[in-house]
Amino acid sequence: MIRDKKVKSVRFNQDQGCFTCCMESGVRIYNIEPLVEKLHYDIDVVGSVSKCEMLFRTNLIAVVSGGAPPRFADNILSIYDISAKKKILQVVFASSIRAVRLRRDKIVVALLNQIHVFSFPTPTQRLFTLETRENYKGLCEVSPLVSAEKQILIFPGHKLGSLQLVDLCCTEISISSAPVWIAAHKAEIGCLALNQQGTRAATASIKGTLIRVWDTATKNLLVELRRGTDPATVYCINFSRDSDYLCCSSDKGTVHIFAIKNTNLNKRMTLPSGGMLGKYGESQWALANFTVPPECACICAFGPNSSVIAVCLDGTFHKYVFTSDGICNREAFDVYVNVCDDEKYLQWSTALLSLP
Repeated sequence: MIRDKKVKSVRFNQDQGCFTCCMESGVRIYNIEPLVEKLHYDIDVVGSVSKCEMLFRTNLIAVVSGGAPPRFADNILSIYDISAKKKILQVVFASSIRAVRLRRDKIVVALLNQIHVFSFPTPTQRLFTLETRENYKGLCEVSPLVSAEKQILIFPGHKLGSLQLVDLCCTEISISSAPVWIAAHKAEIGCLALNQQGTRAATASIKGTLIRVWDTATKNLLVELRRGTDPATVYCINFSRDSDYLCCSSDKGTVHIFAIKNTNLNKRMTLPSGGMLGKYGESQWALANFTVPPECACICAFGPNSSVIAVCLDGTFHKYVFTSDGICNREAFDVYVNVCDDEKYLQWSTALLSLP
């Protein structure tokens, strides 16, 4: 039974092998395979936490306070070195931090109307600032791989429904590169994602019925996927590591799995396309799906061996395995907030539980 463990947000790390859990009582880090709590900073150390970003499986995490009682204001970014058990960096911004994204060489911080890019870890200096449209959700993603040809940053563009792309490799200090944007949707963008290599971007509007996948080099639409017919809030979109598949979750309580390399695997309507149905009759529906509690937000990502992980704010953990013919079976279920509840084990003062 979940006992007064209110979860404010959850987020996967860059390789989707761990996830952070921000709570009124602090922050936790969980490994996925197997599901085990690896780190716990309690309220006495970090206060209540609204956002936490891991840097792969290194000792560095970024934390933003939130909720009650916050230890710091929500315009302060704190970087902790968990091996040294101390804060190594603090940056104060003019307004509330909406999102933080980490690369091994950069920090990206989204505010309501700006995105700041800093060098990282040393020397940490602001490289440039991008002015944005009002971005309440802090929607932005950056390609995590240093080895990739391009360092792509994506976020909602100034024009309604547009997606802006910036190649951080081609950006000089204090000077932003020329804006490149894609007319992604007619309505406001509600969710976005970027694959590991920065070659594919996925977008959904606030309507939430369609997900569109784009080539970040050519700006061409690669595939349009139908989540459903009723409007929905899309919580999360993620690519598989090889970019062959895509998953998404929404407030309908269903996690959808699509094929984006071999789109013939996706389901289609049995009725003849065209005619009165128009493009609707040609829609590509999910290859497979499974359900989670619809009353709470949920993030999803791909695990090993054709599995999809869903982590919900109600403290539940779901793992399903799918096949190319659309069969989807549950492999694991747990209440992650109750995984490892030994208070002595969880104290900051105990020996460090190093991430694998």
